[in-house]
Amino acid sequence: MLPAEIRRFILTSIPSVPYLEALLLLHSEPFTGWTAAALARRLYIGEKDAQSLLEQLHNAHIAKIDDDLEGFCYASAVDDLRTLINKLAALYSKDLLEITHLIHSKTDRKAQQFADAFKLRKDS
Repeated sequence: MLPAEIRRFILTSIPSVPYLEALLLLHSEPFTGWTAAALARRLYIGEKDAQSLLEQLHNAHIAKIDDDLEGFCYASAVDDLRTLINKLAALYSKDLLEITHLIHSKTDRKAQQFADAFKLRKDS
């Protein structure tokens, strides 16, 4: 069972498994400058998607653009966020299935809510 703070962090801040994997990759190699092309190769995704992930991480204050490293790098300046990411990184290899299921269940719920909005109701 994942700690409550990690579950809450995943449910509120991790939109997808590729986002999590990009975050953890930057976290594990903090002195690497990541370009969209390099991230795409490592995560087996398209460059456009990789660029979007890097921008999302930047907007979430988890990554910054480092001109010396010629790309994006890990840069969580907020202590609480850094602590959560460190814990999540440590748990991911041990609880990969639980973490990915939690992310997917959140996505599945959103998709179901969207689909439900278009259901024809008997009383309509």
